[in-house]
Amino acid sequence: MSILEYIKEQDLVWQPSFSGKLGSGLVGYRGALIIEEGKQISPDRKLPPKIQAKQVILIADDTKIKFFSSELESILDFEPFFEKYKAFFTPESLVILYVTDLNKNGSFVYEDVNINAYVLDESSVWNELLELADLEKSTLKKLSSEDKLEAIYEGLLEVDCAETDMSFEQILNLKGESSKKIMGAV
Repeated sequence: MSILEYIKEQDLVWQPSFSGKLGSGLVGYRGALIIEEGKQISPDRKLPPKIQAKQVILIADDTKIKFFSSELESILDFEPFFEKYKAFFTPESLVILYVTDLNKNGSFVYEDVNINAYVLDESSVWNELLELADLEKSTLKKLSSEDKLEAIYEGLLEVDCAETDMSFEQILNLKGESSKKIMGAV
């Protein structure tokens, strides 16, 4: 079963902006993924997810995730996230998480998967990935949604995304208050 089939069958899709085939035979997804669902308040109504991976950018082949990036509100959300989706990760998966309550960047190995965890202040995951891959928005502007996903993935494969090696316990010790600044009307 592919990751897209899994998230659809398990009803884990939340506010998708793209889900489908990419030109290279891979599949992609942009949107949010449910980690812990919201309370069912009636047979046809459910509250928003209690925990979600936001701003997800995912690229996979038929069975495994090649690239995954998202925003997590807390590093404490990592373990329930990983438990729900771990069947699709491999040691070759490129994983970049932006976590709003981390005080410092770090890389760690969790069940043989390398995880790169970055502090997310106020920017979007997309903008952070563009910067990391050294890509200009203007370069991607005229591309289709599918081609944008592939371009960012290919760009990230060209750079070293690793941060200081740490254990997962050391990463947990970097938990602080949320650093994300709410943008909006003043």
